[in-house]
Amino acid sequence: MNQTSLSVLLVEDHPTIARQVAGFLDGLRWQCDHADNGRLAIELATRNAYDVVLLDLNLPDIDGLEVCRAIKAQAPSNLPVLMLTARDAFEDKARGFRDGADDYLTKPFDLRELALRCEALARRGQLHLRQELRLGPLTLLPREKRALYGDTPLALTQTGFKILLQLCREHPQAVARSSLVRTLWGDDPPDSDALKSHIYSLRKQLEQAAGRNLLATVLHLGYRLDLDPTVGLDAVRQGG
Repeated sequence: MNQTSLSVLLVEDHPTIARQVAGFLDGLRWQCDHADNGRLAIELATRNAYDVVLLDLNLPDIDGLEVCRAIKAQAPSNLPVLMLTARDAFEDKARGFRDGADDYLTKPFDLRELALRCEALARRGQLHLRQELRLGPLTLLPREKRALYGDTPLALTQTGFKILLQLCREHPQAVARSSLVRTLWGDDPPDSDALKSHIYSLRKQLEQAAGRNLLATVLHLGYRLDLDPTVGLDAVRQGG
């Protein structure tokens, strides 16, 4: 198969299944973030940009159907959800589609079929409406993982974009370092202070575009954007 590189959020609490799926996707050179509970899944899906969510229905804290509804309501882009479950009755599938699922795959499944379905959903998502997020002079395009200050594109890494997206979503509040670390690396952060390096690069990009420092350090807490505190984050849908 000739796969396009995708960014996937895997929501699965069974460690063996999670390792198998994540290992297979890693072999395709796809990016795969993992959440083993519903609350973390909603947090990641609403703060990061993914091409597809692979969602198990049987989660330890929140029912997968409720997680699906929350992702569909809160995600910053039109995010396809592929449900993975052992529930194979028609009524279960119908309920999943009614709650926002874009596709349904019954366990056990062939990992090659999983990849094909992910690619199909990602292509379909490109045809749907996209969502721009605007915060004052900043414009973020989550699906494209791009950002602009005014008309000036920001040369951000994928990690830098994730940081900026979280800062925008929580503006005018500061974002704790611990929250950023969890968003970027989950429960397995790097040994070195990698966050500081990414913050430095993001600060330089913003300062070059704006002509002043837009990324403020909040002592003993984290970081915030130095923008008008009365300006809120707006979502603008455009034809894609």
